[in-house]
Amino acid sequence: MAKKVYWHLPGFCVHFYVNQVIINLMKEYPDKFRDGYTVGSVYGTFPGAIWNGGRAVIGCMPQSNMKAILDTYERFDAPVRFTWTNSLIDEEHLSDTYCNLIMRLADNGKNQVLCNSAVLEAYLRDKYPNFEYVSSTTKRIKTLKELEAELEKDYFMAVLDYDLNHDEKVLKELEPNASRVEILADEVCFPNCPKRTQHYLTESRQQLEFDKGKPFPCPNYKKTPSFADAMKRPAFISNEEIGSYIDRGFVNFKLVGRGLPESLVIDSYMYYLVKDDEREFIREKLTSILNKIRK
Repeated sequence: MAKKVYWHLPGFCVHFYVNQVIINLMKEYPDKFRDGYTVGSVYGTFPGAIWNGGRAVIGCMPQSNMKAILDTYERFDAPVRFTWTNSLIDEEHLSDTYCNLIMRLADNGKNQVLCNSAVLEAYLRDKYPNFEYVSSTTKRIKTLKELEAELEKDYFMAVLDYDLNHDEKVLKELEPNASRVEILADEVCFPNCPKRTQHYLTESRQQLEFDKGKPFPCPNYKKTPSFADAMKRPAFISNEEIGSYIDRGFVNFKLVGRGLPESLVIDSYMYYLVKDDEREFIREKLTSILNKIRK
């Protein structure tokens, strides 16, 4: 039997229909997807939640709609993982009515939270102990010592910084904790990006102020990113390489896509999740179902 491999998919809200359909197709046509692959979680945020970080999402959603989305993923047995990684959260933001409502709605003992702010994490662990807590890649932990210290804490998992994806020394040392390390397989950002931390801070501020403002000055904004762009980045992990990670015990892989085009997300799902000779069949099924849903 193939080892179970967990894929963490982007945009539980913004890419809801795509995720709903792909999860259904995985259940309906398991022989057309790669052996042992399953959905470990679907990450993201509901619009307008000030605790959200990484990518600002402005707006608001009625409680009934949020509950319907959460209930759908629960039926799929796919944990929802909240990107509560706003690095500017302070004591004054902890009582936010909307964010606390979301946590109460999602408190089913299966869902997860990505952490960045120590203040927010302490509050959430105390008030919502039924969630599993995950250390976020937005912390930009770049040294082995810091990583090992992070894994000694009470985290369900820690997301590896993408610049370390192919660092053999780091991967070797992490092997005893490999099952608790999540690897971002298809990052579109440039290697060792000097602006990435500042980008996260900008998005955090925009989320708090409910104002997207001007796009962050980043070379990636000069054109619409694609999965083909991700494949050219040094951090990219190909299907030919994935097996070597799995053999070493790394079985949690994250895909980008929150705040990125739907076409990129679909291309990544086709590439990583679907068997090579079944991609055309699954893509046609996915496209057909999405068209019917959106009519």
